[in-house]
Amino acid sequence: MTELKSRIAREIGTPALVVDMDVVERNIARTQALCDAAGVANRPHIKTHKSVELMRMQLAAGAKGITCQKLGEAEVMADGGADDIFISYNLLGEEKMSRLAALMGRVTMRVAADNPTVVEHLSRAAAQAGRDLLVRVECDTGRKRAGVETAAEAIALAKLIVATPGLTFDGLMLYPPEDAAAVTNKFVEEVRAALAEAGIGIPSISTGGTPNLLNLGQIAGATEHRAGTSIFNDRMMMAAGYAQEAECALQVYTTVVSRGAPERGILDAGSKTLTTETGWGLKGHGLILEHPEAEVARFSEEHGILDLARCNDRPKVGDVVRVIPNHICPVVNVVGTLVFVRGGEILGTSDVEARGKLT
Repeated sequence: MTELKSRIAREIGTPALVVDMDVVERNIARTQALCDAAGVANRPHIKTHKSVELMRMQLAAGAKGITCQKLGEAEVMADGGADDIFISYNLLGEEKMSRLAALMGRVTMRVAADNPTVVEHLSRAAAQAGRDLLVRVECDTGRKRAGVETAAEAIALAKLIVATPGLTFDGLMLYPPEDAAAVTNKFVEEVRAALAEAGIGIPSISTGGTPNLLNLGQIAGATEHRAGTSIFNDRMMMAAGYAQEAECALQVYTTVVSRGAPERGILDAGSKTLTTETGWGLKGHGLILEHPEAEVARFSEEHGILDLARCNDRPKVGDVVRVIPNHICPVVNVVGTLVFVRGGEILGTSDVEARGKLT
């Protein structure tokens, strides 16, 4: 490991996002096996890795399609060979409808909606494309993000989709809290019963979230699952109980560039490299594998400021350390290149083709 760190610092430079491909392959296989065992299709969310090469690996392992969050991601992945894409995000506006219509001419597209305005706009994309668009109703069963909050709203929106020319009702999209299976099942059953009375079936129920991979089978009628972070894992997934340290495939290699005080150090990875997120009750902004007692306490743009007060073995200027970020998705989004390694050897670099695709 020391030799690999030296080579990366010498040949590529730090900070570098280094991906262990052996771990990636195991993580992809684990996600696929969990979905297969539960009898649901695996539709991985590519917002985590944003890489065509990694998307192709997921499809080759058995994924039945992919999930994207933005049109820009979907366009990149369609160029890379994806042929069944779900955009799990409300899309609005003439520019986006034109792009969506263009994608509909190339691949099978599915989209989400949680309000009538979005449904109206989606009908325009279908008209431009000259073919029907598959639309899922996004439902909020407790996460308090996007999605309709009541079964009555979901029922009304599904009926609106059925009644709108050019649109086909494709089921429900869920991102339930990890402890909300009972609430979610009640919500879905109410929607199912009301739609059945109207002669409307629910073709698919799409669930999501890497921590919810541990809960597969708890949502009645689920047909597919969308997990993103599981390909790499991160400190949040460790805190959630899904992953162990050895299952974190992407680590930020970063150099100690200053020791301004006995209990303070500076990394060359700041807020532009390591995310400031601290969900799941985490303290600090990453786990330093060589010095787990150290804390990435705060950031400036290019400085990761270390609190070394609890470290008996403190890093020296010039040391290269490996950091497991709190949340890997925003970390990948700000870099252009991943470094692939296997068995302590550098395989090469790979572009992050969908990096920064925010529209």
